[in-house]
Amino acid sequence: MDFRNVTIIKKANVYFDGKVTSRTVIFPDGSKKTLGIMFPGDYEFGTAEKEIMEILAGNLDVMLPGAAGWVTFKEGEVFEVPAQSKFSLKVRELTDYCCSYVE
Repeated sequence: MDFRNVTIIKKANVYFDGKVTSRTVIFPDGSKKTLGIMFPGDYEFGTAEKEIMEILAGNLDVMLPGAAGWVTFKEGEVFEVPAQSKFSLKVRELTDYCCSYVE
């Protein structure tokens, strides 16, 4: 993955006492992505916009809104989170991710 002609927000997004961090990348068309790392642990997030989460490395279980159970995602896999929802993660090992926000 190679991004060109983008703006990077230097200030980190830090969650859960530093166990989840990311940096925001803004593209010329105004769209944005975050690139981040999640340390092992259990987390719950809320999102205003639809998110597409690409797992670049690692292993985690995800409980999506309305799902009957947890689903495991690993390196190279993608999942989507609907707008205006909450989702839970059980990060099993250090996980590198790219999150795309869809308006």
